[in-house]
Amino acid sequence: MTVRRSILLLLLFVPGWGTMPRRDILGDQPRFALTPVQLRSHGGGARLGGLTFLTGYRLTSPDSAFGGFSSLMVDHHQRSGDRFTLLSDGGTLVRFRLDAQGRVSDRHFGDLPGGPGTGWQKIDRDSESMTRDPATGKIWVGFERANAIWRFAPDLARAERWSAPSVMHDWPKNGGPEAMVRLSSGDFIVFSEEEKGQANQGRATIRFAGDPTMLPGRATVFTYLPPIGFEPTDAAELPDGRLALLNRRFDWWAGFTAVLTVVDPTRIRAGATLRGQEIARFAADVLHDNFEGLAVTREGENVIIWIISDDNQSSFQQTLLLKFRLDPATAPSPSRISTR
Repeated sequence: MTVRRSILLLLLFVPGWGTMPRRDILGDQPRFALTPVQLRSHGGGARLGGLTFLTGYRLTSPDSAFGGFSSLMVDHHQRSGDRFTLLSDGGTLVRFRLDAQGRVSDRHFGDLPGGPGTGWQKIDRDSESMTRDPATGKIWVGFERANAIWRFAPDLARAERWSAPSVMHDWPKNGGPEAMVRLSSGDFIVFSEEEKGQANQGRATIRFAGDPTMLPGRATVFTYLPPIGFEPTDAAELPDGRLALLNRRFDWWAGFTAVLTVVDPTRIRAGATLRGQEIARFAADVLHDNFEGLAVTREGENVIIWIISDDNQSSFQQTLLLKFRLDPATAPSPSRISTR
């Protein structure tokens, strides 16, 4: 076989070769470091609205594909350390354990075993949201641009099935599904990132009655109204059934800021508009960046909130992993959460 013919065959059968650069993939050596950070640069108190800051880290790695994390899962283990799964918006995976002393173990780099397209380009693996069934271990990932949801076997071992629900077909290609949460009831709630229609008209949101990869037509469409100027980036269910929602804003003067809100899902109705109650605001002298990932765990009676930032693999941003305790005295009860 001539060299010229070999090149032609590569062009035909290797996805994207010769036309688009392949997306960055993490290497075989899971090298990264966690450096402790403070909530405020000048020290100050640990309170931030209804949250109490417990600890935080800046994650760095010599691997050029490291970063860009859009979602995370955290399993609490008191003895062996919390187990983290970080998913980037390029389909790369970082796993590790972190104990109470800040020691890291069980480091792994990986890649999603499936998704829209061939996986050659980053747009094929624009994975923006992730949620899991704690009973079965199955994991669902929401892909922007394709407006599709894929289900994976436990530990993201393999892809099992997928769906591009018709109720998401008209979502902007760069607008969702940015946030997704599986409720303890088995329902799923999926949030679009971009506004629909005129300004301050909210974000298209869908409640699926069951697994959206199996029952994509069993959907209730409503609207989530984030704080003005913000957009939802992730969601997690609190132990009492309410939803914690992470909302992000960017402007050229303040950079990235974020607001954590709480929403009562029992008020979801077709056509309803739900507004969250603000719990904490990340701005001014508080650590703030492009916060995109949210996870909730329990440590005894304490409700723990984990937040991670997407550094866009930019030298001007950071990958921050922050841990807070939710203060039950300041967190609003469902009766204080408004709808419109």
